[in-house]
Amino acid sequence: MAFPPCSEPLKVSADQVRRLDLSPLASLALLAPAELLTAASGLPIDFDWPRGAEDPRELSEIPELRLWSLRADAFHPWLPLVLERSGGQLTRHVAMLLPHGFSATEGIRFAPESLELWITHRLFLLDHWAAAGGIECRANLGQMAAVLGYELDPGFWSVIP
Repeated sequence: MAFPPCSEPLKVSADQVRRLDLSPLASLALLAPAELLTAASGLPIDFDWPRGAEDPRELSEIPELRLWSLRADAFHPWLPLVLERSGGQLTRHVAMLLPHGFSATEGIRFAPESLELWITHRLFLLDHWAAAGGIECRANLGQMAAVLGYELDPGFWSVIP
């Protein structure tokens, strides 16, 4: 299930981050699942967060951004499904939520057990969400898992009613 990517990034200001304001996601949250997947597929998020030149941290290491992302993920669990994937937006979002390390040669490395639990939970949740919205998106969910380096067992979906 492929959709055209969003052309405009979702802008999140430093003030919105500090106030845990999820209003940048409000218009997307009003959409039905099928509309959301069409309108927001490939969604980039642009955090307007001030950082000094001497600040070596990745965005996923900034506590305020992690807290905003955790809240966004809690209120909008479909967010990982619509985030841009090839440029690292999905990976960055999940890094905001899970323990991870960073390697200069391999990039973000998630704690394997954390990733497995999160992915499995998210697959169950989003499959149910999509089915309730009358859409089938298991292939898309499998792609989402693959982008994060998680190999989905071929029989995974066969045991789910």
